[in-house]
Amino acid sequence: MTQVPQVTEHGGGVWSLRVPIPDNPLGHTLVHVLDTDRGPVLVDTGWDDPASWSELTGGLGALGLSVTEIHGVVITHHHPDHHGLSGRVREESGAWIAMHAADTAVVRRTREAEPGTWFDYLARKLAAVGAPEDHITPLRAAGRTRTLPGLRSALPDREIVPGELLDLAGRRLRAIWTPGHTPGHVCLHLEEEHPSRLPGHGRLFSGDHLLPGISPHIGLYEDPDEVMETDPLGDYLDSLERIGRLGVAEVLPAHQYAFTDAAGRVRELLDHHEERLTGLLALLATPLTPWQLAERMEWNRPWEQIPYGSRNIAVSEAEAHLRRLVKLGRAEPVAGSDPVTYAAV
Repeated sequence: MTQVPQVTEHGGGVWSLRVPIPDNPLGHTLVHVLDTDRGPVLVDTGWDDPASWSELTGGLGALGLSVTEIHGVVITHHHPDHHGLSGRVREESGAWIAMHAADTAVVRRTREAEPGTWFDYLARKLAAVGAPEDHITPLRAAGRTRTLPGLRSALPDREIVPGELLDLAGRRLRAIWTPGHTPGHVCLHLEEEHPSRLPGHGRLFSGDHLLPGISPHIGLYEDPDEVMETDPLGDYLDSLERIGRLGVAEVLPAHQYAFTDAAGRVRELLDHHEERLTGLLALLATPLTPWQLAERMEWNRPWEQIPYGSRNIAVSEAEAHLRRLVKLGRAEPVAGSDPVTYAAV
């Protein structure tokens, strides 16, 4: 591989650019550049921030490209470290933006949301899972003073259809729907021989679905109008198994670094979540609210050191695991409890 400041050449007309994420331990997003017969296409774009934009355009410049030459943008999922700069790329280049319909719906809903309505929804939701009042109060105040992140996110103008090849001249890039991290997350299978002739079936742009050293966040799909109870962790585990069966030669993720042995990494993640579910059942020997469960779960630091916003993410992950346990018949809500507690069966 050829390395220049923030650019890695992966061969076969594929490069990755390190685009920083401000104030985030992940550090950066790997934006991939794919050469096509109609011009370069980006897989993800990075965070909407002046420093990130500078790194994205600088990385393109190191490849002898201008952002005005970008032909299209394929988004693995709607999160701001992936979709944030899509609109600016389109403004500069006229590029199309493609995303799965489920995540496009999230972008549209966020753009149209009244901040106050959204913060009220979050406050009600946190009260229902047993959050203490001193955690909920700032949200009620925020609804009157703050705007939502994602309000400036670009609305995609193309739909990524699962199972279909994307319209990329001279390339075979097939969309694989991998819900879990978000409802519309997609991986993208480059169905071409590996440039180094590694054994396996092509390469996979895996977004956040499959990372070499991180288990991606799996929380509830936040939708104030949700009528059906979703199972994001179940979606994720099913999606993992589907990716494991592809037999790709190499994975090009959106964070960390490229790696081989996708099937081995899939097995590690499946085992990790089974161990975690088993550990939660032990905690649920005593009935707990989702908030109390999150306080007792193992995170990358003690609960007392987890920042305010990250606690909301943590309790969403606890809820996703509880939903999976309930669906499997291994836990159930305790009748008459308010806020609702759950116990192992």
